[in-house]
Amino acid sequence: MAGPLLPRDANMDAPSAIHSVRGLRLSAPERGEDLQLRVSAPVRGEKLPIILFAHGHGSSMDGYAPLADYWASHGFVVIQPTFLDARRLGLAAYDPRRPSIWRTRVDDLKRILDGLDLVESALPGLAGRTDRDLIAAAGHSFGGQTVSMLLGAQMVGDGHQGEDMSDPRIKAGILLASGGNGGADLSDLGRQITPYLNSDFAEMTTRTLVVVGDADRSPLTVRGPDWFTDPFHLSPGGDALLTLHGGEHMLGGISGYEVTETTDESPVRVAIIQEVTLAYLRLALENDRDAWASACRLLETQSETARLEE
Repeated sequence: MAGPLLPRDANMDAPSAIHSVRGLRLSAPERGEDLQLRVSAPVRGEKLPIILFAHGHGSSMDGYAPLADYWASHGFVVIQPTFLDARRLGLAAYDPRRPSIWRTRVDDLKRILDGLDLVESALPGLAGRTDRDLIAAAGHSFGGQTVSMLLGAQMVGDGHQGEDMSDPRIKAGILLASGGNGGADLSDLGRQITPYLNSDFAEMTTRTLVVVGDADRSPLTVRGPDWFTDPFHLSPGGDALLTLHGGEHMLGGISGYEVTETTDESPVRVAIIQEVTLAYLRLALENDRDAWASACRLLETQSETARLEE
């Protein structure tokens, strides 16, 4: 049997058994179709924190197993919606809902928070075992932009300048390869196809971990990989910045196991993200400083692969 990918610290606990249910539907008439979810949770445990996870463009509730399974096996309830831009839904290019998908995504996450009783009851044995005062939101790429709005980032332009869509129920955030500042930093392509990336982070006050790859070059911006660090540098809530050396947009393969879109496959990068995000969630939600110290010690052994700024 192969050994662990990374050296383990005495404070790093072992994973536990999880179970999940997929295809849970929340009614959403104004959306045009029900919101579908996957819910994963530990088989045992009480007062479980909750993570809402927002997938990237085109993915679905079935993506990002390397993160969702890991977090669930370490004591979190992970809720993954399928947004309207999911490839499996086949939304037509001319569908009138497309220009406002960025907004619908934010509304979808709030709909989940409003329907937590139903969400809990869908997974046998979960009801009454969550702690609704301990809720985090995480997202990758377009999903990161979605989550940033819940954390306090605001849209510039598109008729919604300065609108506050934040939600106080979210106590912490994780942004993975999430787009940076808008305006002049967007390329012509970025302004043309993704006007919803025209974000401003001055009001993003919820504490946040930002994860980037220093080889992530996006056609949506005229800048380089540093564009993805904006949510850390330009927001009051930016707690920490984890940079993966050589990491591209899929950050080593977080979107799934052996998926074709991963151009920088690296089990070590994924393992670092798993460990650091878990430690950050425990620090931000439960004030577990020992977990964060363990993650920092881990990174000291992986300086060629990653670095952390606070």
